[in-house]
Amino acid sequence: MNAMIRILSLLAALLLVACSSPSPAPIADREVTTRVRTPASEDSAGVQVYSLQNPAVRQLTAQAQAAERTGDLDLATAYLERALRIQPQDPQLLQHMAEVKLQKEDYQQALNFAVRSYDTGPRVGEICSRNWRTISVAREHLRDSSGASKAEARATQCMNTRPKRL
Repeated sequence: MNAMIRILSLLAALLLVACSSPSPAPIADREVTTRVRTPASEDSAGVQVYSLQNPAVRQLTAQAQAAERTGDLDLATAYLERALRIQPQDPQLLQHMAEVKLQKEDYQQALNFAVRSYDTGPRVGEICSRNWRTISVAREHLRDSSGASKAEARATQCMNTRPKRL
């Protein structure tokens, strides 16, 4: 009888472990941070152009960023998809989605979203630079080294510097 209780207890413990869902681990070294966001931010001394956003979109974007910080890229994707239903041509949202897709290693979708962001977005500033850097990283992973190099070079052309008198 004692052995039967132990076996049932062990089975119950295994069942609980199998049913529990671990919280996503934070992503330590994201390629998107080191190769896209940080360089674009460091070079962003010039003109910046950002779209006006609906308050609901701002809230969904903040929720997506929080989910991304905790490593829950599926949840971040869901928030961004909802935001894109509200503002489907917002270059900032499209670029954010491209970066999340890059982190999820969905390189073709990352490329598609970054190109859409560039097509609808500004031709100067940090968003433009992030577009081209994302395109570069995605093409590199898609084994298009020539396209990756050209995209990386285009990223540097997005930056306008401030006039010396201002």
